[in-house]
Amino acid sequence: MKLHAFLIASSLFLNGLAWAGSSDGTHKPMHGGVLTTVKDIDYELVASPTTLRLYVRDHGRVVDLSKASARLTLLTGTEKQEVDLKPNRDRLEATGAFKLSGGTIVAAVISSGGKQSTARFVLK
Repeated sequence: MKLHAFLIASSLFLNGLAWAGSSDGTHKPMHGGVLTTVKDIDYELVASPTTLRLYVRDHGRVVDLSKASARLTLLTGTEKQEVDLKPNRDRLEATGAFKLSGGTIVAAVISSGGKQSTARFVLK
């Protein structure tokens, strides 16, 4: 009887290890940007000198951003620039002239449904 209980307990334990070790690989940039994850939400920032795009995914699924907004603070050397992003299909976006370089730090405050979240990026 003890052997039977031991085998059941062992199989349950090993099954739990296999489950914990599985990964679906969703934590990768899908649009060529810089990715950061905060509380299981993936934020991907795609930055160019004329366009800033922020994509948001929750466990690999695209988040509805139709009623969301974001405010980015760009820190490049000693210069600081603030930018508001507005919904554009599956992302938040702004166009304009942005001073970006390797090492630019971007702080994002995202507002959606009365809730706010923050994310931090370092551009390459």
